[in-house]
Amino acid sequence: YDIHLDEQHAAKLEALAVRMHVQPGLLARWLLSDAIDQADPDASMIVQLLDAIPGAFDRHEKGRADARAGRTIRI
Repeated sequence: YDIHLDEQHAAKLEALAVRMHVQPGLLARWLLSDAIDQADPDASMIVQLLDAIPGAFDRHEKGRADARAGRTIRI
């Protein structure tokens, strides 16, 4: 998986990794694994989690519009 962070979060991850004497990618995997382990699989919690992502709905709608207009690539 390839995860992209905004500048602020990337800098924070880098600073934490330096303090822990580990590579940022390794720390990111640890943090993401922990977050996934703690995630509640209840559907209502998933909706709350998705609603908390800034701009997620707008990006979703843009993606749907791109798909309807044929602006997609096959993977």
